[in-house]
Amino acid sequence: MSERPEFSVYQFFLDESCEEELSLVGLEQAMDEAKRLTETLGARRGTTRRVIITDGGDCTVFEWQYGKGVTFT
Repeated sequence: MSERPEFSVYQFFLDESCEEELSLVGLEQAMDEAKRLTETLGARRGTTRRVIITDGGDCTVFEWQYGKGVTFT
C-alpha cells in the first residue's frame, strides 16, 4: 500500500446519508480516522452504519459495518 495522499474516508448513517470525513490523505491517516469513527458513540449505538476507505481509483480498500465489524480489508 502507498503512503501517497490518495485515500478518502466516508461515514454512512442510519438514514442512508453519507459524509466524507477525509479526502486525499495518506493510508496511515485514513486508517487512524476510520478506527476513530468505528469507536464513536454513533458507531456503538448504530447511528453510524458503515465506514469505508477508498483509494485514488475510488475502490473500497477497507470497510466496517455496524453489528459486523471489519468486513473488508
